[in-house]
Amino acid sequence: MRFRHRLAAGFATLLLPLTGLVGLATPAHAATEATATYAKPQDWGSGFEGKWTVKNTGTTTLGSWTVEWDFPSGTSVTSAWDADVTSSGSHWTAKNKSWNGSLAPGASVSFGFNGSGSGSPANCKLNGGSCDGGPGVPGDAAPSAPGTPTASGVTETSVKLSWSAATDDKGIKNYDVLRGGSKVATVTGTTYTDTGLTAGTDYSYTIQARDTADQTGPLSGAVAVRTTGGVVDPPPGSKVKLGYFTEWGVYGRNYHVKNLVTSGTAAKITHINYAFGNVKNGQCVLDDSYAATDKAYTADQSVSGTADTWDQPLRGNFNQLRQLKAKYPHIKVLYSFGGWTYSGGFGQAAQNPAAFAKSCKAVVEDPRWADVFDGIDIDWEYPNACGLTCDTSGPAALKNLMSALRTEFGANYLVTAAITADGSSGGKIDAADYGGAAQYLDWYNVMTYDYFGAFDKDGPTAPHSPLTSYPGIPQAGFNSADAMAKLKSKGVPSAKLLLGIGFYGRGWTGVTQSAPGGAATGAAPGTYEAGIEDYKVLKNSCPVTGTVAGTAYAYCGGNWWSYDTPATIGTKMTWAKNQNLGGAFFWEFSGDTSNGELVTAINNGLK
Repeated sequence: MRFRHRLAAGFATLLLPLTGLVGLATPAHAATEATATYAKPQDWGSGFEGKWTVKNTGTTTLGSWTVEWDFPSGTSVTSAWDADVTSSGSHWTAKNKSWNGSLAPGASVSFGFNGSGSGSPANCKLNGGSCDGGPGVPGDAAPSAPGTPTASGVTETSVKLSWSAATDDKGIKNYDVLRGGSKVATVTGTTYTDTGLTAGTDYSYTIQARDTADQTGPLSGAVAVRTTGGVVDPPPGSKVKLGYFTEWGVYGRNYHVKNLVTSGTAAKITHINYAFGNVKNGQCVLDDSYAATDKAYTADQSVSGTADTWDQPLRGNFNQLRQLKAKYPHIKVLYSFGGWTYSGGFGQAAQNPAAFAKSCKAVVEDPRWADVFDGIDIDWEYPNACGLTCDTSGPAALKNLMSALRTEFGANYLVTAAITADGSSGGKIDAADYGGAAQYLDWYNVMTYDYFGAFDKDGPTAPHSPLTSYPGIPQAGFNSADAMAKLKSKGVPSAKLLLGIGFYGRGWTGVTQSAPGGAATGAAPGTYEAGIEDYKVLKNSCPVTGTVAGTAYAYCGGNWWSYDTPATIGTKMTWAKNQNLGGAFFWEFSGDTSNGELVTAINNGLK
């Protein structure tokens, strides 16, 4: 029952053409006093960044260099820099540019490329000879990953990191220490103390080993660290004020993380759900990597006021959220998986909850953005019931999945779920063990909206987010009060229930009466989808003409809309406090006005 209109706004990744690059001359002799080593600085699943380093290990100047290698089928170079790269089938050749071919004794030069696929190079040749310095010298393997670092001695401004050593066939030279994916130090030992940190701030650290040939191995696991002091977390009993940020909103809606700052919203919320990660083959996966991690922001577009660079490890929404948390340390961010469109994968996930939970933690704790997320939200629409697709996992599936997530993530992460608000007898709440699953969760986002709308094109007109029942309501149990009462009867504590608010309206056209209950002919026109419109538009285009069941409705020009206003939100927040609920959440930020009218009403109402 949740509004999930994803804007179809694609993008094309521009790749440098390889077919037009300069042809390479055949190397005239073999160089036995130079090496070529390969590393993979970044891997984003469907592609990667590769890097070759040529080093002159001899005593005379190397005049030029040519590196050759083979890729397995399905792996290829898509763009390259600092070398001219060509291919013949699966065989790839890179030749120095005019300005980087000469290498003095002991000097080295690197060139890089972006690749598709996941294979690794084989059969390397440097100037016709072995890449490891000569035909009789065994190959030099890259080092292993160091152990996941542990943190100790955490203060307001520093933390000590320790890790177990990596291994290498020729020996380890040193270790790179990465904070948030960026190198902050290179050390020879297996400990490092990072200083100059900000109090009350989340950081993530990984370690990468280098061998004696300066080859880098894979990253270690990530450790999350929060420095002491700074902004104090809300005291126990304070209310949650959570909003959904949609990944695709950066396209047609042109809504970005910085809008949370300019609207004044960031100071008035406690949590953000980033929507949505996908669920494929029973696993959590990143959905739109361009919006999440790659989109570059100029200085005026970014939260920090600093422009993204082409080579920084993380860009996109995730980096902007990182900057937002640095500016507003009280905000916690959860990665939400599923939603109306992506809930079809949960049935397979329920067959192996432990594997699903492990996959989710791997995405949430990816070393490139592990410091961004404070937890995970599961938006399964709906366990053992029908949404876009129908699930038959059984009543215990939700409980089993939540138990596995809590076991995998532990007590220091938030684990939450967005759930049905169908309070009818024998409805969706009755289809799954929401009471049993609640013990593993910090809270439920109860989706108390989308009860009624122009998906029933003939009507009757009814408010899509009624707080209470009212005479003539089309379906008994389809209101917030009944949903909350049913969940409490299942054993869910009041403090683990958040009241849902829609920052949009639902409407019909062809309506002839102002009061609820009128007939209609179809969906009213909407900016992005018929029958749906943002509050920021409706407040002016079709002002409120009445209220019913604690929410507002509007009749204008044959169209009938229902939506919440600052006044009705105030009423709902008072009700939520009287019911001892844990707070409120809303879908989603971009429906609000540019000065955050609705968020302000939630914040004021929950004080």
